[in-house]
Amino acid sequence: MKFLHYKMNNKLKYVYVACLLALSAGANAQTTVQSPYSKFGLGNLRNSVLPQQRAMGGISTGVFRSSYINNINMQNPASYAGIGLTTLDIGASGSLTTLKTNSLSEKNFNSSLSHVAMAFPVTLKSALSIGILPYSDLGYDFKNTVNIGNSTDNTKAADYIYNGEGGLSKAYLGYGMQFGDHFRLGANVEYLFGNLIQSRATEFVDDPGTFNSRQQTKNSVYGFNFSYGAQYDFRLGNKTSLVVGYSGSSSNKLNSELSEYTMIYSKDSQGNANSAFDTLAVVEGEKTKINLPLVHNFGFSIQKENKWLVGADYRMGKWSKLAINNVNQNLQDTYGFSVGGQFTPDLSAINGYFKRVDYRLGFTYDKTYIQMNSQDIKQTAITFGLGLPLSSYARSSFYKMNIAAEVGRRGSLNNGLIQERYVNFHLSFMLNDKWFQRFRFD
Repeated sequence: MKFLHYKMNNKLKYVYVACLLALSAGANAQTTVQSPYSKFGLGNLRNSVLPQQRAMGGISTGVFRSSYINNINMQNPASYAGIGLTTLDIGASGSLTTLKTNSLSEKNFNSSLSHVAMAFPVTLKSALSIGILPYSDLGYDFKNTVNIGNSTDNTKAADYIYNGEGGLSKAYLGYGMQFGDHFRLGANVEYLFGNLIQSRATEFVDDPGTFNSRQQTKNSVYGFNFSYGAQYDFRLGNKTSLVVGYSGSSSNKLNSELSEYTMIYSKDSQGNANSAFDTLAVVEGEKTKINLPLVHNFGFSIQKENKWLVGADYRMGKWSKLAINNVNQNLQDTYGFSVGGQFTPDLSAINGYFKRVDYRLGFTYDKTYIQMNSQDIKQTAITFGLGLPLSSYARSSFYKMNIAAEVGRRGSLNNGLIQERYVNFHLSFMLNDKWFQRFRFD
């Protein structure tokens, strides 16, 4: 008698449980950053790319499969069509940032869980992906001291203090499918959520008895967004191909619950804040909207199968349309580009481990949506990284550790601005395997 038996490897069950736990933990975690430029808009935006793409400058729109291992490329969901094995990818990131003005300098280090992503083949030419990753980061704490008064003898030194924390996360569910031999389409349904907490205070430095004021605003954001993509590949040779791609994110409205408090308080002689003397205004749970802009990405890549890949991306966003609580944020439209590539010396090498390593390099440039003192805030970075194959005990299982670094800067020292110099580190572990296998017994 013949029968079918489905079996899941016990080891993969534990991996699955671990990833689900990390996923639930990541849903509640907040990324901490120290960036004065995160004060604007929704904070510092994070690209939807994993370390293997980040090391190549972030190229992803025109990238289908960069090697024999399946990679999850949520930036263009059309690429899911190439996933033939169950794929898990979980990672963490860290950032060392130096903030500089013409006279001051400060260093900060932050780290967090960066992403959990999973993908499953549905048919021979389609796959489903699910995951969670950061969408934006908000974190700053700075002050500006000025003299207030009408004459030299009647002035007071006042500190304007600004701080913020929080950010938005993105959970997504996507599907990609191939039509014929060359064309692919895909889409993601995304749920954005998180808190944007900001406050500003006015404190008088040399007069402890003077009343100070503080306004705190909290936006609790949640809602759905949609992204989509397409790819087409051209065969240039037996193992060489050109892939062109497009991806975009729709112009959509998110829900926001606004809470705002304005209070006055004093400070004691040691500079410690006393309890609020009075609350001047309170707004709690006011329902508003956040209007997201339309975003476009264009890209291409040329690759020789399991040997090398080079590519480039161009992106643009209508961030001048961003409105929070029905107020336009006076931001700028964005644009940027990335170039990068990957090289694997000899994938089939038996005695040379480093011949099987993926070596990656790239460059990225962005004009952000911020303009200060009539100067656009720009961001550039050099990126590099490695794809390190790990041992596997099953012929159908593949493991890889991906390491990426970004060395870059945001802003400049001109016109009294602040310059950020940063080194971002990214680490992820990736697994390809057949979770469900069919066995036939006679």
